[in-house]
Formats: sequence, C-alpha cells, structure tokens
Amino acid sequence: MRVREPTPVEHLLAGVARELREGRIPCMVIGGQAVLLHGVPRLTEDIDLTLAAGPERTRDVLDVCAKVGLTPLPTDVDRFVAETFVLPARHALTGFRVDFIFSTMPYERSAIDRATAVTVAGEAVPFATAEDLIVHKLFAARPRDIEDVQGVVRRQGAALDWDYIEHWAKSFSGIPGREAMPDLVANLRPGRRAR
Repeated sequence: MRVREPTPVEHLLAGVARELREGRIPCMVIGGQAVLLHGVPRLTEDIDLTLAAGPERTRDVLDVCAKVGLTPLPTDVDRFVAETFVLPARHALTGFRVDFIFSTMPYERSAIDRATAVTVAGEAVPFATAEDLIVHKLFAARPRDIEDVQGVVRRQGAALDWDYIEHWAKSFSGIPGREAMPDLVANLRPGRRAR
C-alpha cells in the first residue's frame, strides 16, 4: 500500500508548527485548515494560527518566518502588528499565505491549551477543537464563517460540547457587535431554537 505524500501546504504547516514549538510560542490552527479537519472540506490556500503571545513576540515570529521561507507582507511590520494584532506573511515557494494572530485574551489562551494535536507531515500540529473553531467563527460572524460553522455542526453534530459553546457565546455577547452570539448558537444547536 502506497503512503500519500504530504501536500505543499501540509509541509508548510508542519514546518511553521515545528518552529513555533521550538521558539516556545504555543499556537493553534484556526480558519480554513481547521474547517478541513472538523467540517465540510472547502478550498483554502492560507493558514491561520492563533498564538499565545502578544505583539511583544513579533521578533520571535519574524525569526520563525525566516526559518520556513515566509516573507512578511506589511512594509512596517511593528506598526501593522500593533494596530491589527496580525502578522500576514507569504510563502515564496508555494504562494500560500500564513496569518499569525497574536492573542492576549484568556479565552484564546485557554483554547490553545485545549487544542488537539494532529500529525501533519510527521509533525504534531495543534488544531483548535471543533467547539473552539465554532466560537472563533461565530465571533467573526462573516457569511463564510457562518457557512463553515454550519458545516462543522453537520459533521460533528451531537458530539459537540454545546454547553461549552453556549458559555463562551454568552461571555462574548457583552462585546459591542457580538450581542447575537447566543441566538446564533441556539439556532445552530440540534433540537433547539432561539426564543
């Protein structure tokens, strides 16, 4: 039986995860790559990683970029990261984009601690749990995010920890623009509907 060769994006993801681990920067994969694991497959040519680190670790993340062949996209990296908490970079060989998302919220740190290790191209890569992927996607609440959540719910269904999802949806509902999160969860949860 022939073993499937890892794809270019899998090699890149494995390399980034390895370098972040060696640099002692805990992380988890979110976004489209996590949707491929937990939900309905869709085309994605980027990697989104949430880091258990604030912008003060920008230099360390730039070192990771250099080691795996990623070129930062902003011209003024420090200013861009300070304003957005994101460092976007592009892989020269494949053209794939990697977004490093700096985090300081206790929720994100907790979600990183809960991440599930998945072997990708021989490396243990931490992926957000299905529940934390749903929370992240509902927080963003763009149409593509809602579609992704629906796919995760269809695939994972009753196996999801809905109490956990509802807890965080209620916690975030006090943030302006996120008031509808509990209703979104109630509409998604099998057997329940928002009042």
